[in-house]
Amino acid sequence: MNGQTREPAGERPVLSARDIVKNYGGVRALKGVNFDVYPGTVTTLFGENGAGKSTLMKILSGVEKPTSGSIILDGEEVEFADTNDARDHGISIIHQELSLSPNISVRDNLFMGRELSRAGRVDDKEQERRSREVLAELGVQIAPRTKVSELRLGEQQLVEIARALLADSRILIMDEPTSALSANEVGILFRVIDDLTAKGVAIVYISHHLEEALQVTDHAVVLRDGAMTAKAAAADIDLEWIIRHMVGENYDLGSPPDGYEFGPVALDVQGLSVADPKEPARMLVDRLSLQVREGEIVCIYGLMGAGRTEMLEAVAGRRPSVGGTVHVRGGEITHLSLRDRLASGLGLVPEDRQRDGLVQTMSVGRNISLANVSTFVKGLFVSRGKERAHIDDAIRDVHVKTDGGGAPIGSLSGGNQQKVVIGKIVSTGPKVLLLDEPTRGIDVGAKAEVFKLVAARAREGLAVVYSTSEVGECLSIAHRIVVMARGRIVAEFGPDTPKEQIMAASGEAVVAA
Repeated sequence: MNGQTREPAGERPVLSARDIVKNYGGVRALKGVNFDVYPGTVTTLFGENGAGKSTLMKILSGVEKPTSGSIILDGEEVEFADTNDARDHGISIIHQELSLSPNISVRDNLFMGRELSRAGRVDDKEQERRSREVLAELGVQIAPRTKVSELRLGEQQLVEIARALLADSRILIMDEPTSALSANEVGILFRVIDDLTAKGVAIVYISHHLEEALQVTDHAVVLRDGAMTAKAAAADIDLEWIIRHMVGENYDLGSPPDGYEFGPVALDVQGLSVADPKEPARMLVDRLSLQVREGEIVCIYGLMGAGRTEMLEAVAGRRPSVGGTVHVRGGEITHLSLRDRLASGLGLVPEDRQRDGLVQTMSVGRNISLANVSTFVKGLFVSRGKERAHIDDAIRDVHVKTDGGGAPIGSLSGGNQQKVVIGKIVSTGPKVLLLDEPTRGIDVGAKAEVFKLVAARAREGLAVVYSTSEVGECLSIAHRIVVMARGRIVAEFGPDTPKEQIMAASGEAVVAA
């Protein structure tokens, strides 16, 4: 953006929602919402997890049907049978939770359900050409025939965006499109948004990265508890306006916990090396050494591809290392399995909660108790009473908003699902907690709750390693900030360091506001 609000390409909205109500059983997710989208502009929808943003977008894109209310497209009321019907009307959505098929190629994912044909057969050559073209537009160096399962989460998110771009939509809904992207990749996406709006495409943008979203917003709409609480033009709003209407007046991300001294070294990593499975001679983590003391929160900051996730997964035993040692409270765990490392006091909250942190077919309670199931077993039987008490304690300790342990995990908002993942690991009583992008895709309110939870555990002596691509999070929670680039630690800072200095150390160009 150039700092000026884009004017609508026409005075009449291209898409409108009128008095939209959506009920799920006895829960009213949307309470008579009115929402307008204009061609050639970006309308940003703000709100906490559970506010109704994703529900409204699912209705506008044909995923869900409203309980009551109407959708107006080009001045006429429409009903979408499904997402294909909505796409045929020019509406596409990039979902917050990725919907790619991991076992097939990037190319086949990009054209799934809308394959190009020639002489009655799928035109693989043309699909590959167009795949390379759209990926290049996004600045992505991914071979179209690469399996999606071989990609990092951020790369998968870019593929999801590329798939939506190929649909040539008139209305493009972006639900958390940057949650796993680096600042450089966000800059590329913003240039794509500028190009699309210049062509008259209407963008609906949802993001929990509030300052980032302000860079592309033309019109802001805030939802809270299923109802619209505010709307305004970009020129009339700021960060404080958004937060006030989202969560009220009392908002604070906090600061690193203080008032106590750190204990002895709890985690000692020396000379850790992790090889690229595709190119064994290339090190994703290169002779990395790190010590974290009891009660200390160390933030690992870096761009996507810096080696943060690979390092944490190797320490936790989820990924093989080719060199180095790992000690927890003086005991070596280098050659232990993932299960044995967990038993020794090392817990990992993975980056992708949907794929690696939760079992979608299980209840909230069973997801929580999964990591401790052996402690509930007596002979051939499971002590359900002991398990229920454990679940209730974990739900209370991490403040999960749920109807109870028996509720489906899918019924929870993204922030509450993340608290379930954290609660599952914390309930094992770890000595060292590894957190990989723990606030990805959650709102400011849930983020503050995660920070408070981590800070409270640190005060009790837990050693915390917190990996993030959000420099603001480092400054809010870390006692010490460690910057990674190309698999190595390249700098260390205190929590009072200017964020521009931290970003520069990572090799990141600061995106101008």
